[in-house]
Amino acid sequence: MFRTALRNVLAHKARLLMTVLAVMLGVAFVSGTLVFTNTISDAYQKSSAKGFERVDVAVRPEYQDSKGDKVGRTPELTQALLDRAARVPGAASATGVVSGFTAVADKDGKLVGGDWQSAGGNYWGTKDPRYPLVDGHAPHGKGEVLIDSGTAKRAGYRVGDTVRLSVDGPVLTPTVSGIFTTDDGNVAAGGSLALFDTPTAQALFGKKGTYDEIDVRAAAGTGQTALKAALDKALPAKLVETTTGRQLADDQARTISSSMSGLKQALLVFAGIALFVGTFIIANTFTMLVAQRTRELALLRAVGASRRQVTRSVLIEAFAVGAVAGVTGLAAGIGIGAGLRSLLGSFGASLPDGPLVISPGTVATALAVGILITMLAAWLPGRRAAKIAPVAAMSSVHAKATTKSLVLRNTLGSLFAAAGVAVVLAGTRMNADSGQGAMGIGAVLLIIGVFVLTPLLSRPLIAAAAPVLRAFGVSGKLARQNSVRNPRRTAATASALMIGLTLITGMTVMAGSLQTSIDKMAGSAIRADYVVSMANRGPLSPEVAKKLAAADGVTASSPLRNGESRIDGGTEFLTGVDGKVIGRLTDLKVTDGSFSVGGSRVVVDEDRAKEHGWKAGSRFTAHFEDGKAERLTVAGVYEGNDMLNGVILDNKVLTPHLADPADMQVMVKTVDGASGTAKDTLERALGSNPAIKVQDKQDISDEIAKMFTLMLNMVYGLLGMAVIVAVLGVINTLAMSVFERAQEIGMLRAIGLDRRAIKRMVRLESLVISLFGGVLGIGLGVFFGWAAGELLGTKMPTYELVLPWGRLAVFLLLAGTVGILAALWPARRAARMNMLAAIKAE
Repeated sequence: MFRTALRNVLAHKARLLMTVLAVMLGVAFVSGTLVFTNTISDAYQKSSAKGFERVDVAVRPEYQDSKGDKVGRTPELTQALLDRAARVPGAASATGVVSGFTAVADKDGKLVGGDWQSAGGNYWGTKDPRYPLVDGHAPHGKGEVLIDSGTAKRAGYRVGDTVRLSVDGPVLTPTVSGIFTTDDGNVAAGGSLALFDTPTAQALFGKKGTYDEIDVRAAAGTGQTALKAALDKALPAKLVETTTGRQLADDQARTISSSMSGLKQALLVFAGIALFVGTFIIANTFTMLVAQRTRELALLRAVGASRRQVTRSVLIEAFAVGAVAGVTGLAAGIGIGAGLRSLLGSFGASLPDGPLVISPGTVATALAVGILITMLAAWLPGRRAAKIAPVAAMSSVHAKATTKSLVLRNTLGSLFAAAGVAVVLAGTRMNADSGQGAMGIGAVLLIIGVFVLTPLLSRPLIAAAAPVLRAFGVSGKLARQNSVRNPRRTAATASALMIGLTLITGMTVMAGSLQTSIDKMAGSAIRADYVVSMANRGPLSPEVAKKLAAADGVTASSPLRNGESRIDGGTEFLTGVDGKVIGRLTDLKVTDGSFSVGGSRVVVDEDRAKEHGWKAGSRFTAHFEDGKAERLTVAGVYEGNDMLNGVILDNKVLTPHLADPADMQVMVKTVDGASGTAKDTLERALGSNPAIKVQDKQDISDEIAKMFTLMLNMVYGLLGMAVIVAVLGVINTLAMSVFERAQEIGMLRAIGLDRRAIKRMVRLESLVISLFGGVLGIGLGVFFGWAAGELLGTKMPTYELVLPWGRLAVFLLLAGTVGILAALWPARRAARMNMLAAIKAE
């Protein structure tokens, strides 16, 4: 039986080719994902570990949790604490570390290093071993700065050049005193790092006389653990925490691994989808191969082979196919992993250097996935073949499914589909957090139900295409009959395409609806012409709001200032505004009372009001970070959104309680509204600062749209693999169907159907099957998009369903194109058959 199985594999090499390709693509996706993420993670871990080589123990402030009416705070690491750490037995030296966001502009005024990877810090003394200088000297005073060699190269800076940069708003123009190298992982990934002398860094980052961290080096002969123990004894335990450099490196490695796991899981989900689609091809292929060898298997049974041996022979074939697909997929995946790293580099994303990581786990996973998926998909056709009695197989009595099996299949499919719809609908009635699980379960049940029902659905849906097919004469009529001749085969072929289009359509519907909802939110909640913020969404200096208020053409402006408080024993973040003008800058819907902010009057969103039992006229006490309290009155309750929510009060009340006031945004209204001239005026008032964004409502919407477009394009690209696998499935099914119907095609040729008509027949059959899968996929995708939108609507009041009819038409056209392209080779093969040889074929 083993030799028979291997002979069958070699005898059907061409017919198994598409199956091998389908499995290979899925395995390549999986192994490529593992190689890529392991390589990047390993490179970042090694790069970050270098940064901790000069740190034996790090001393950090330990955050004091909020208790009772006291707001939590972070203790300060003072100079006295640093001096005490340096004097601890076993310590060779102690370095104070100060860091924060620092945006560096190139010579064209554009931001270098991206919004989130632009950092700044302090250079310790005249020679800092953390940052070896390659040119120039250490910075002295506010007029000098060091920049990393990568930034200097990208921006074209040299020692002595003047550079434009910003920490929290106002533009600084220091001179580049030197250029240094660093092992910082963010810099290696394309970020920028600017260093000032310690007093300047402390002043710029709001750390006057204090540090964010103290790094202690151990003296010769002292281990990290011993130094940590000595520091724990010498320093106040309740105010600071100590961590060894080795532990920091391990923690950083875990953080990097965790951050990469999200990307890895997302890519593996799409790889799983491609493999799931591939199972339809495998099952279809082996079903057809087994059906073509029915008499051969019957003869084996007649001469003594058991059912188990017949099933085992089919599984051996599947093992051979899966092993070949696994090995070739692994090789292709290694190439994909290397290609992805190079691709990121070509897009300007600098990555730390490191070797390509091909772990034993990746190799084992690739082979296991290829073999197991193929064997599992082939098990059912093999089991079905083994159950056929030899006499029945020889007389082809088994060829058609019994009425009992069809009734059972349709009943199960109906139950699964009904349960799926019911669970999805129930999920739409839940809130966004608790409804996700129900929605996922319902979606799986519905897809299974539709797949099981697809043979039943194929007849009426394909029959609907009959009037169109009649226009193609005999070829169209034969194509329709062929497409419904074997409903199970048609269903499996169409389902592969259906799954890909379901996901693509669902994502498109959700993204389009979300974009429209966010546009409505920005338009309805904000009356201001512009919203000004830092590029990294970090805190703005209060100086920015003052400059904007004094700019030409500004009629009203208000900073949005955040502060922490304790209310009713819980932590609440407050938003401070200019109470006199905030009503002119926002348009929030008030559900109770009035939108009146000033003095002790505040407004709260519906969620906070419900949580605390507040309504217009309610009074409560807010305890601030300076230990003082204010008695406040709820003037109104409004509908909150992602742009404005929580407790809003006047800055005149909030600011006196803040040790270091900082704004998150500034809203601005101008005399002529949003215009290019007004925007230029505001940007000039801020010194054309590359770190600050001046955005109107359209800019905000466009920025969000850009994010959605990028996400959608990534999804389209990743799901494209599943569509390619589905195309291979259509090709494979048609090719094997042509082989199976060789005698029939020969007879058609013999009675007068020419080659062109044969090609047309096969192409139309493929087109009908693909459009059938496309219609099912688009229909399910719209349903899932609507259901997910209903769930999101519980958190986003402005959400509304928007059907992108243009894109849905493109998806249907894509399905039709897939069908036509997939039929090219099978149609050509069918037309080139020798009619006499085909008629004699068995």
